[in-house]
Amino acid sequence: MKNKFAKLFKAIIYRMRHYKGLRNNLCWHNLRNIHPVSECFGFDRGTPVDRYYINTFFTENEDLIRGHVLEIADNTYSSKFGKNITKFEILHPEKQNKRATLIGDLTKINTLPKNQFDCFICTQTLNVIYDFKKAIEGSYYLLKSGGVMLGTVAGLCQISKYDMDRWGDYWRFTDMTILRAFGEIFGERNVKVKTYGNVLSALALLEGISAEELTKEELDYTDNIYQVLITIRAWKE
Repeated sequence: MKNKFAKLFKAIIYRMRHYKGLRNNLCWHNLRNIHPVSECFGFDRGTPVDRYYINTFFTENEDLIRGHVLEIADNTYSSKFGKNITKFEILHPEKQNKRATLIGDLTKINTLPKNQFDCFICTQTLNVIYDFKKAIEGSYYLLKSGGVMLGTVAGLCQISKYDMDRWGDYWRFTDMTILRAFGEIFGERNVKVKTYGNVLSALALLEGISAEELTKEELDYTDNIYQVLITIRAWKE
């Protein structure tokens, strides 16, 4: 009788552990579903894949984040990656943002300071601005001579409901679009564009699977056909 109960107890423990594993761990072969694994880009599971690429981009360009630095909405990347920052400021179009030191609109040059910044950090912003070419002009206007804009835009990515409900979510870009649009304003020789992503990381982002659920090798492999993130370095002559 004792052995019977011991076996039953072991079976129950095994089933509990097995269920816990199914609940917490991703089952990659079971993605045939009309609903994503996560509806919030994977924030609830770890680091969203596009954020992994954004961090990689700023790690590669941290020496350019120096002097008088401007960032959109908050100072996340300037404070994390900046080198020799003398002053940082935060740009936002709404006064409700208590952290903003500048209230202005990238598409309206008359609301922006001219020739002020050594570095302008602009992440995932042009996607939610309808007149994105005007916003590029505004970015150029902000920079000092020799200043640099470090920007990122979404390529393969789901809609951001947060942005859609507030000011809109208008565009998904390719490296060709970005290179041409920035080249018209900054000059082609002053613009460097790079893409990140592959079919697996694109699938992960669309499903809301986090970067921690992929290997570094899987994340770092680049296939230009699947442009999850496009990054920009643009200098003002």
